[in-house]
Amino acid sequence: MDPAGKRAVVLGGTSGIGLAAARQLHDAGAEVIALSRSASNAASAREVLGQEADIRQLDVLDRDAMAATFAELAPFDILVNAATGGGRARGPFLEMDLDGYQGSFAKLWGYANSVRLGTPHLSQEGCIVLVSGFPARKCPPGYAAISSVGGAVEAFCRAVAIEIMPRRINLVSPGVIDTPMFAAQGKEREQLLEQATQNHLIKRAGTVDEVAQGILFVIRNDFVTGTTVDVDGGALLP
Repeated sequence: MDPAGKRAVVLGGTSGIGLAAARQLHDAGAEVIALSRSASNAASAREVLGQEADIRQLDVLDRDAMAATFAELAPFDILVNAATGGGRARGPFLEMDLDGYQGSFAKLWGYANSVRLGTPHLSQEGCIVLVSGFPARKCPPGYAAISSVGGAVEAFCRAVAIEIMPRRINLVSPGVIDTPMFAAQGKEREQLLEQATQNHLIKRAGTVDEVAQGILFVIRNDFVTGTTVDVDGGALLP
């Protein structure tokens, strides 16, 4: 698929990995609509995508709003979902608030909503890209909730690929990425990212653009579906 002239809908498209993917799709000539739960990111996203960018507010857990938005934007060729859906519980599982654990699956529900409601409006040659993370297959201590959700997302992608063909669906799985999700700043942020990647083969955090390049790869390559592409700096390796 050549993104030029295609219509691309990017959920979570106003910050982090989603914004980087939206920008790379825009630069490749696609018509991009960026959707985000947070209205506060719209101004900064327009600085990246252009002041005329189509940016709308949408919560991926609001099925009625999503169905109406997709119907309004239809038809489209590319659907990227990089939205987290909500909070992510961290810490030892045996000490974890189970409501927090359950709430972490908002990411899966947001993905399920977007695929279920978006696919009928996707062109026959269209594709879907979801974003997971390396803890799905190599779980650091304290990441049981995030790992569980990631594993469910990977299984979901493989299962759905069979049902939606000839449309394609793929998953990009990042490692430790320097995104706004890391709230620390300055030296504290540098130390946090350095510590998180000290045992990885590539001993630095990845960038949102590097992950977005993986997203663009699975969009462009028509021979890839039901696949997880790792952009993780070797995080999965011993």
